[in-house]
Amino acid sequence: MPVNLFYRTPLGVARITDDDGFISAISIRDEELEINEPETELLKTVATQFDEYFAGNRKDFDFPIKQAGTEFQQKVWEQLLEIPYGTTTSYASLSNQMKNPLAIRAIASANGKNNLWIVVPCHRVIGSDGSLTGYAGGLWRKQWLLEHEARIAGTGQTKLAF
Repeated sequence: MPVNLFYRTPLGVARITDDDGFISAISIRDEELEINEPETELLKTVATQFDEYFAGNRKDFDFPIKQAGTEFQQKVWEQLLEIPYGTTTSYASLSNQMKNPLAIRAIASANGKNNLWIVVPCHRVIGSDGSLTGYAGGLWRKQWLLEHEARIAGTGQTKLAF
C-alpha cells in the first residue's frame, strides 16, 4: 500500500509517495497540506536527500524510483536523468540525442507526464530559444529550480547545454 510523505520545501509542500520500496511520485502542491513525519526508511532517506538538495549540498539522488509509463516515456525519463545538474537542454536537443528528430512533441508530452519532479529533472528542459516552457508545477517553480542549481553549480541562469 502506498505511503505518502508531505514535506515542506522552499517551493511549497511536496507529496512524495513510497510505493512498495520505490518512490513512484513526487509533486509540489499549491495548497497548504499538513506536514507529516516520514513513515518508512525510504521516505526518511528521501527527506534527508531533499534537505541536502535544497541546502545546495546534493546534486543527484540515489534512492530507488519507479513510475508507470510507456516504453517511450521511460526512454525519455532515462534521458532526462542524463542532463547534468546546473545545465539545461531543449526538446529539440533531446530528440536528436534519442535519434528521433521528429519526436519533439512526443518528448515534450512524455516530459510533462513525469511524476518524479526534481529527481527526474524535467525542469532542466527549456525551449530552443532559451525560454522557459511549460512545467506542471508552474513556471515560477521551474525558474527557481534552474536558478538554484545554476547558483550552486556556478553556471549562470538557464545556460543552454547543447
